[in-house]
Amino acid sequence: MVGPVPSPAPALIPAAAPASSTVPSPRRPLVPGRPADGVRGWYENELGWATVPGEPVRLLVGPRFDVLNVPAQAGQAALRHLAPGSPVAVCGDRMRLLVAAGSAEELPGILRWLEWEAVPLDLTATGVGGVVEAPLPPGRIPAGTAVQGAAVWLRPPVGGCEVEDSLPTMSALGGVGGAPDLVRLVDTLATHCHRVRLRRACAQPLAFS
Repeated sequence: MVGPVPSPAPALIPAAAPASSTVPSPRRPLVPGRPADGVRGWYENELGWATVPGEPVRLLVGPRFDVLNVPAQAGQAALRHLAPGSPVAVCGDRMRLLVAAGSAEELPGILRWLEWEAVPLDLTATGVGGVVEAPLPPGRIPAGTAVQGAAVWLRPPVGGCEVEDSLPTMSALGGVGGAPDLVRLVDTLATHCHRVRLRRACAQPLAFS
């Protein structure tokens, strides 16, 4: 007499992996070859900054800050006008300075008021609705991860702090409040952007007919 077929349940037990091995951690660590996960987590979880989908990680500009983009040589001269906690990033020969939200809209008027409007300046601003590449988090890049050509923090933001309080703003005009004066910063940037442009023009070889 043939009895019932034995239950295969014991053979299926190894196939049921523990839940901890199948559910990914909500904050995955930064690993070589896949830095985007750790970078995005640092900005969203530690700073509360919005990012947009895709790689490389990009920051959404406008809700909390705007960005001024200038030659690094010009930006270096303006660092003295920034508060110690005001974030600044570099990418190659470019410098990105974080300024108060809404500054990008104010920039044309400031340049006009400072009489820089007619001068071609390598000074641009990214405001609401724009995106910028997220600089690599300081001290979070493992050995072997390629960073050449990537944006990095010269003065990184500090997690847990209100970065907005240190950003240059129009409301600081006349020394009111503790934030740096946006007008003074733009004037310095424009001056040195113009000097950089003149030096580059002088360095060009002369063309002879």
